[in-house]
Amino acid sequence: MKNYYMEMTEEVKEAIAAGKPVVALESTIISHGMPYPKNVETALRVEEIIRENGAVPATIAIIEGVLKVGLTKEEVDYMGKAPGIAKVSRRDIPYIVAKNLDGATTVASTMIIADMAGISIFATGGIGGVHRGAEITMDISADLEELANTNVAVVCAGAKSILDIGLTLEYLETKGVPVFGYETEELPAFFTRESGFKVDYKIDSPEEMAKALKTKWDLELNGGALIANPIPEEYSMDSDFITKTIEDAVKEAGERGISGKDTTPFLLSKVTEMTKGDSLESNIQLVYNNAKVAALVASEYAKL
Repeated sequence: MKNYYMEMTEEVKEAIAAGKPVVALESTIISHGMPYPKNVETALRVEEIIRENGAVPATIAIIEGVLKVGLTKEEVDYMGKAPGIAKVSRRDIPYIVAKNLDGATTVASTMIIADMAGISIFATGGIGGVHRGAEITMDISADLEELANTNVAVVCAGAKSILDIGLTLEYLETKGVPVFGYETEELPAFFTRESGFKVDYKIDSPEEMAKALKTKWDLELNGGALIANPIPEEYSMDSDFITKTIEDAVKEAGERGISGKDTTPFLLSKVTEMTKGDSLESNIQLVYNNAKVAALVASEYAKL
């Protein structure tokens, strides 16, 4: 029944059938992450990087109510410039599909659709998590629940630095989600390589990472895994400056009554504005880096 709602490109379908490495990609970064045409250029370059590193990219979106696994260049362009595309998490999928609407998938919904398609590795920028002040607002991203329940490994540059990273890690621990650091002992904080918080385990090679994932799922320990991959050093931003910038943006969001799923786009846009665009370039570079690592891990995972 799942396939009734889903459409794959021939490239992705053939790769999955042949057991070749495939990497899932989200579409929120295209529709809500950055301005056109930078968003489309970035999305297409990410796909190229995955191919250059031995895997097949599968960008995921919902177009006219169809769960798309793999997009054509025209569809990527459409997702990048069409107005009013909904930001879709788990709760939104049934409505968007039933109404034949368009939806850009978040980390959570991309994981769900990737799992339906049989894709185990997913590359993104940063995951959502426990927002600052969540003890009052209860603003906790659905990404964390999806990581607890869905068998997809997420390669990211850690948790977005606009979050409460300590509480995000506590939540992941409670849910039994392993946090692996790729060549790092410290959880990166999106724009910066450091957060002051440790990962659960440091893993230094794609082979070792793939083996850990296969072992987890062979043992039927359901749920995902977080693969934290730091932003390349030359694009890492000054930690104190970013912290102050984010604190100012969080304060402004509170004053303007911005909450729920509008919070992250507002804060990231504000940080871009306050860093005079430097954070946008950092954001793009960390996504490229995650795509490369995801392709290498997927390639090793496909061999097992």
